Amino acid sequence: MNLAWTLRRLLPALLVLHASAAHAAEEPIRVGILHSQSGTMAISESVLKDTVLMLIADQNRKGGLLGRKLEPVIVDPASEWGAFTDKAYELLAKEKVEVVFGCWTSSSRKAVVPVFERFNGLLFYPVQYEGEESSRNVFYTGAAPNQQAIPAVRYLMSKEGGEIRRWVLLGTDYVYPRTTNRILSAYLANEGVAAENIMTIYTPFGHSDWREIVARIKAFGSEGKRTAVISTINGDANTHFYRELRAQQVNADTLPVMALSVGEREMRDIGVSGLAGHLAAWNYFQSVSSPENDTFVKMWADFTEQRDKTTNDPMEATFIGFRMWAQAVTQAGTTDVNAVRQAMYGQRVKAPSGFEVMMNTNHHLSKPAMIGRLNPAGTFDVVWRSINPIKASVWSRYIPESARLTADWTFPWVCGGCAEPTFKEW
Repeated sequence: MNLAWTLRRLLPALLVLHASAAHAAEEPIRVGILHSQSGTMAISESVLKDTVLMLIADQNRKGGLLGRKLEPVIVDPASEWGAFTDKAYELLAKEKVEVVFGCWTSSSRKAVVPVFERFNGLLFYPVQYEGEESSRNVFYTGAAPNQQAIPAVRYLMSKEGGEIRRWVLLGTDYVYPRTTNRILSAYLANEGVAAENIMTIYTPFGHSDWREIVARIKAFGSEGKRTAVISTINGDANTHFYRELRAQQVNADTLPVMALSVGEREMRDIGVSGLAGHLAAWNYFQSVSSPENDTFVKMWADFTEQRDKTTNDPMEATFIGFRMWAQAVTQAGTTDVNAVRQAMYGQRVKAPSGFEVMMNTNHHLSKPAMIGRLNPAGTFDVVWRSINPIKASVWSRYIPESARLTADWTFPWVCGGCAEPTFKEW
């Protein structure tokens, strides 16, 4: 009698709990997209919003994740770094998204990291950057300097790359170019390059008048030693820079430009007439020959209904991050950030680059480095690639205060910037 009475009293509550659980299972997984659709960075960022939408649609066709559909939540920070902070807060605190894919510039990323750490959100950052940062709330799927900038300079110093001995470090005036150029200057000094053989120039975002700067670069390159430009120019300033190179007939054979922030999509908008032969360093180019890349390019072309068939490195990095996140959610059986973060370590994806890439406990990938040469058709021919994936170095050994730091977010470290112990300390 007592048991029957208890069951009658509990049954309504159990039914409510069951209904609540079923309702929760039906609620979509909200995915934040934090990319500029307007302003100076729209030339590079807007396509990444569409890349995430493509991946969400593809995942939903497969049944979603954990029996739940994915729902995009899109915001436009409009290339304003302060707006990135506000939009990150909106996504995490108001929209309650489970994960965010976003940012391009390091200024925008640094603006949002405190918000993600405060709310324990999860950001996948898909662009090459300067390193010197490690957050437990960010997975960095673009290149660190040892996976892009350093291999680019090494290539140019080699016989194959032209035996360059004089350098112009040209960038937009913000944290990524300045820190990258600090690392490159230290690396070049370590290789015996004298300070007088390095010229550094910075310009503001959206800079449009390049006549004087290109003339200075040509004069610097005419002083007897083989010279190259390492460009960390970001955004639509690249359009004006490359057009000025063409106007002043800067020939890639005598003064090559190695871009670290320009790929196939930007060159498509700039136009390649007179620019063939200039270079770019990435971890992926559309011209890569692999079954995975064939699938990736077709996936993008189908998503755009054949209107756009051009892919690039940050799109591939977005693809890698999204696939790893989906695998981690499935493995963890939940979208809980702490569980997904733990499941991310060791995730592997056979990437469009043709390499299997892996997420390390420093929240960065092991991925290949590649050098591409621009051809008259506007794509890059791969002229060099690393034999194996390179593990990202978060802290540069060329910066003294960083040389002994390590990033490892697993026990017992749980640290993004700890001094690496000696064997005696072990």
